[in-house]
Amino acid sequence: MDKLTLRIQQTSEKVELYFSGVFTLHNIAQYVAQVDSLHLAKKNLVIHLEDVTAFDTAAALFVQNLQKKADTFNTISHNPEIQENLLLVKNQANIFTASHTERRKSFLFAIGKRVEEFLVDFGLFMEFFGKVFFASFDYLIHLKHIRYKEIAFEINESAIKALWIIALTSFLIGVVVAYQSAYQLKLYGANIFIVDMLGISILRELAPLITAIVIAGRSGSAFTAQIGAMKITQELDAMQTMGFDPYAFLVMPRIIALMIALPILIFVADVMGVFGGMLVSYIDLGISSHLFLERFNEVVAVKHFYIGIFKGPFFAFLIASIGIFRGLQVKDNTQSIGFNTTKSVVMSIFAVIVCDAIFSIALTTLGI
Repeated sequence: MDKLTLRIQQTSEKVELYFSGVFTLHNIAQYVAQVDSLHLAKKNLVIHLEDVTAFDTAAALFVQNLQKKADTFNTISHNPEIQENLLLVKNQANIFTASHTERRKSFLFAIGKRVEEFLVDFGLFMEFFGKVFFASFDYLIHLKHIRYKEIAFEINESAIKALWIIALTSFLIGVVVAYQSAYQLKLYGANIFIVDMLGISILRELAPLITAIVIAGRSGSAFTAQIGAMKITQELDAMQTMGFDPYAFLVMPRIIALMIALPILIFVADVMGVFGGMLVSYIDLGISSHLFLERFNEVVAVKHFYIGIFKGPFFAFLIASIGIFRGLQVKDNTQSIGFNTTKSVVMSIFAVIVCDAIFSIALTTLGI
């Protein structure tokens, strides 16, 4: 294999490198230190490759890196293969730089896009909230406009048909909380205090929160799917064409029905949750139902029950509003229904948890 030789000529403004022989990966390393010692900044670099007999992409990369260090550069070669390798490396470097720049732009673009989508959604939700406010104001002024039959139908769909799942879920929550608490209380001989913990935690926090989360997944998603399907089939447009207000006929009955139904469901959740805890207390701790209820009446203030019921209409308004709003955002394809249904459930649960946290902080601060 022919060796690679390098001859250097330099002046104050110009550096000329004369390569000859085999210029490949195997023999570049011997000249790296020598070339790196050259001060190429603010100089004109000329690379002579006329006497090179073999030239690969590693040599092309080496030449390209040299060119980056110089102020101006020129590569002299009459061999088509050498020119092709130099052009190939140059094009690949341009592609990499462009893709790297595009990735940075796309990352910033994605952040900006998310912020824009959030602001647009927030603006649309505020517009929806305003229309709901005016529709409710019209209900209060003209009681004859209230859709009693539709409200009763939605109460049946949202509350009566959801009783069994709420009752079962709350019962199991009471059982689980009681079992976990009983193990710790037995260690200290404080069995009777399970009544205090169950009564306050279930009535005040767990029953309203669990009920709202279940209803968000059940009724909130149903609202989104129903309204979305009506929008795709252009039923909403048909209603408006015939002079019917969708907010009076579709939105308000669902919101009012859920605001009436959720406190009822929370009451059922309270009863079943306490019953589940009482059952475990009897089985695991030997606390009779009579003793449990007597202790419950003594230590659990009625305010905890009222606070849990009081949260119901607020949770219901958030769940129904978000579910209907996402339904109105459905586009003209079935995929959009699935996307908005998922989004409505996530947003509803998040909104309920935030609302519950605000209630907890405010009521604790007020000493209630």
